[in-house]
Amino acid sequence: MAGKDAKNGKRRTTEAEEEIVRMPRGIYEKELFRLQAELVKLQEWVRTENARLVVIFEGRDAAGKGGTIKRVTQYLNPRIARITALPAPTEREQTQWYFQRYVDHLPAAGEIVLFDRSWYNRAGVEHVMGFCTKEEYSRFLHQCPIFERLLVEDGILLRKYWFSVSDIEQESRFRSRLDDPMRRWKLSPMDLESITRWEDYSRAKDMMFVHTDIPEAPWFVVESADKRRARINMIAHLLSTVPYHAIKPRPLELPRRPAPQGYVRAPRESQTYVPDHAAELLTR
Repeated sequence: MAGKDAKNGKRRTTEAEEEIVRMPRGIYEKELFRLQAELVKLQEWVRTENARLVVIFEGRDAAGKGGTIKRVTQYLNPRIARITALPAPTEREQTQWYFQRYVDHLPAAGEIVLFDRSWYNRAGVEHVMGFCTKEEYSRFLHQCPIFERLLVEDGILLRKYWFSVSDIEQESRFRSRLDDPMRRWKLSPMDLESITRWEDYSRAKDMMFVHTDIPEAPWFVVESADKRRARINMIAHLLSTVPYHAIKPRPLELPRRPAPQGYVRAPRESQTYVPDHAAELLTR
């Protein structure tokens, strides 16, 4: 899907311009459920093998990161697989080593951490919007590969995904959010500002890849014009990169319920129940 600037007729920069062929819902839901079952197996492998898995989700606003993370974690144990989406740093955190607050959220043995945005904020929004100095930006590009090599060297399984979406598709998703009261909260002034800085973000992404697409921790690009395809492709790829295997579950057996010991339930009127809203719906 190519576009032209209305003012000067120049071709707009896009990241994914092919015609969007939507994945049929039936095929998508069947394969998604199969992959989610594999994610449960992966989770049990991580737990029993005391592995540590970090998955980074980066990309433009409205590229589909959040929806993919939701599908990844849908059937996982939140005590094992957790989502980390850090807010803006506090005044104290701004004086720390840049990577310090992210280190606190790295997994211990038997844990999975999904970063919804990560330390790459400095290479993207902070750099483009002027929230960091040129020196801080240059230091990040130098230190980030070193930091990630240390993580991998220590045994952490690190996977990095960039969700790629065209300017036209991004704008379409923004417009759909404007008219949807259930999703309008997803639009921030920063998101809207990104429309006017498309090429700045493109240059920042290219520079980020030059410095941080390293053999020990490569970037994997997910074409996300079709959200269903993006979710399926990302999950399938993640599973293919981890040497997990099915763990034989411990045998479980429900114990026999003991005989009554004389307990009498408290009177219903002694407790406050929520109103039966469902009953009202059924009588309409």
